[in-house]
Amino acid sequence: METQIGLRVDGTRHTVRIDTRETLLDVLRERLGNTSPKKGCDHGQCGACTVLLDGRRVTTCLALAVSHDGAELTTAAGLASGAQLHPVQQAFVTHDAFQCGYCTPGQVCSAVGMLDEASRGWPSACTEPGELVRLSDAEIAERMSGNLCRCGAYVNIVAAIRQAAVDADAPDTP
Repeated sequence: METQIGLRVDGTRHTVRIDTRETLLDVLRERLGNTSPKKGCDHGQCGACTVLLDGRRVTTCLALAVSHDGAELTTAAGLASGAQLHPVQQAFVTHDAFQCGYCTPGQVCSAVGMLDEASRGWPSACTEPGELVRLSDAEIAERMSGNLCRCGAYVNIVAAIRQAAVDADAPDTP
């Protein structure tokens, strides 16, 4: 069965006719030509397809597009402002937080969403009960645990996120 949906992707409005069984990832990549989110595991386990959906991070391989008619999506490609990189993107470059780069768009989107969550005081599994959110390396690693890097660039990814948190005045390391 087909239907028509509207999406705003990286600031541009799209109207697209889709099969109701299509994932947001497939619509982004195959219908709209946005190859920023990557198809990794196709099971929501690697995070390569992570984008910001209405400001919150989501794995698009698990999201049916039909359920998100009218949504606002931001991919890693849409974070920059012209030639000015988003602070998380700049931190990834500065800290060499990528090797092959396949996971990088999902890592970057997840980091942007995670920093927003932390700035709102949302606890993670390793936040001590009753404590303020402090972005220690362990806290960052826990919050980013849904994004895998096949190359193992985790040390640099954590350093990049820590730097972006400081630059954004997000909760700091203790």
